[in-house]
Amino acid sequence: MPHLANSDMTLILYGDVPLLRAATLNRLIAAAEITGFGLLTVILPDPSGYGRIVRNSSGAVVRIVEHKDASPVELSVNEVNTGIMAVKTSLLQRWIPGLENSNAQAEYYLTDCVATAVAEGIEIAAVQADCEAEVTGVNNRLQLATLEREFQRAIAIELMDKGVMLRDPARIDVRGQLVCGRDVEIDINTLFVGNVSLGDRVSVGPNCVIENAVIGDDVQVLANSVIDSAKIGRDSKIGPFARIRPDTVLGNAVHVGNFVEIKKTIIGDASKVNHLSYVGDSDIGRNVNVGAGTITCNYDGAFKHKTTIEDDVFIGSDTQLVAPVTVRRGATIGAGTTVTSEVAADDLVISRVKQKSISGWKRPRKPTK
Repeated sequence: MPHLANSDMTLILYGDVPLLRAATLNRLIAAAEITGFGLLTVILPDPSGYGRIVRNSSGAVVRIVEHKDASPVELSVNEVNTGIMAVKTSLLQRWIPGLENSNAQAEYYLTDCVATAVAEGIEIAAVQADCEAEVTGVNNRLQLATLEREFQRAIAIELMDKGVMLRDPARIDVRGQLVCGRDVEIDINTLFVGNVSLGDRVSVGPNCVIENAVIGDDVQVLANSVIDSAKIGRDSKIGPFARIRPDTVLGNAVHVGNFVEIKKTIIGDASKVNHLSYVGDSDIGRNVNVGAGTITCNYDGAFKHKTTIEDDVFIGSDTQLVAPVTVRRGATIGAGTTVTSEVAADDLVISRVKQKSISGWKRPRKPTK
């Protein structure tokens, strides 16, 4: 109290009540500004364990009685005290030193100030919370999980009110800020973390995780894909089972497909990395095709190195690009090639062992028993 100016209004809150809304507190403070004492209450179907709001015949609040101290008549009351109050500081400074602990709990109840205010002729402005969840405290893991679902339900309702299609509102988790454009569709079991922006007509498939990402218009994110700290250009297609790691920037109409991992890479418009590939620390141009099983060998055991692939390059399947290396515009890399030095523009590069056939060769067999 010594740190509070007596001309102020003191707002008393609980640290374990996470869903309390600013709008509710604003209503409470506005009421307290008129009378000097605002009290937040809530109606519960089962008020067991809570302090009851006792009113007189005219409906004015006269006191709060704790559950263990309540009479049978008082126990039948279902309007309960939330413990959240807004009170003129000058009143609290005067009342708190006089609190006593002569009750069943042998505790000092701040809510005893209600009876003191009534005795002094100060009206208690009771403001009711909109719902129970808003003023529910967390005392165990089950209560925490229950309120988390209430929180996510509120987010889902807000998204749908803005036109987002949620295939199942009960199966979306937003752990941060999700901003959606028009006609966005989000399938089940999706998780959004941090700051995520989805453009117009974005479709997100089931079981995806998207974190701190900007996704452009008309992008499809197919099932079981992970996007982390990346930017995806419009008309692109991601997944299924793709992983886009931090510092990746994909241009427009880029395809990243099944079991492909992209890390710290820029990929130009209309390029494709569709199957079973790893591309890291790379700069890839426009209209590039990266074949299945391609790997950029970017780590030498101590340092990361860059791979540069210019526009219109075709890379065959099962290719290894040993960085640092550059593949110039229009080059073609034959399947199964290991690229260790610069490839000139429009060249075809092949490095593989010549195929050899051995006639009459017999496969080893175990002896029969």
